[in-house]
Amino acid sequence: MTKQYKKIFAALDGGTTQAMVAERAVELAAASHASLMFGHVVDSVPYEAAGTDFGALAADMKTKLEASIADVLEAARSNPAIPEVQVVVKAGRITETLSEQIIEPFDPDLVICGERGLSNIKYVFVGSVSTYLIRNLRCDVLVVKERTEA
Repeated sequence: MTKQYKKIFAALDGGTTQAMVAERAVELAAASHASLMFGHVVDSVPYEAAGTDFGALAADMKTKLEASIADVLEAARSNPAIPEVQVVVKAGRITETLSEQIIEPFDPDLVICGERGLSNIKYVFVGSVSTYLIRNLRCDVLVVKERTEA
């Protein structure tokens, strides 16, 4: 028997797997009749010393994010099997903001994210959001991998 989820969170990062993550989230939400939240964090680190208006930055990014997944959002919002669809964008330090300000308040039982495919050197310096989520969340985490042609 397949586990039924009540709340599904999809972490969108603008990377190459974003569309696959969004589509998989809609598919699983519909199959489970689950509420669905798409979320994104604008990394504040590059802007911290510049006096940036993070509220405006997040609002602008939300508009761009919604446009980039417009077809998937429409499919989710028009699907009667998905009771609720939200899009949340915040600015901050990525892992802390994602987990503490977006995921934890939503309290999902499944988080879906993409694999960025960082090189070993970049991974050492930047880290991996998917690894952070797997290690720190107390719910199921599905990592969607980029498909490469053989």
